[in-house]
Amino acid sequence: MVQGGKGRDTGRGKTDQRAVRKARLAAALRENLKRRKQQARERELARQRPSNEASPARDAEVAGRVPDFRRNRSDE
Repeated sequence: MVQGGKGRDTGRGKTDQRAVRKARLAAALRENLKRRKQQARERELARQRPSNEASPARDAEVAGRVPDFRRNRSDE
């Protein structure tokens, strides 16, 4: 048998440990949620960008043409 207050102190210590663990897990969950939301925002931006930017196929097509910077262009 346990004498005196020793048995009661261990229960209180476990309660404190559980509270600390719960708070730590809650903070980790919040951080995880923030990270996942940021990743979702970045994926959405990446999905929208290609329509505004040139594609590699288009870059190759443009690179094949030489711009004519002459002032008086003629159809030669």
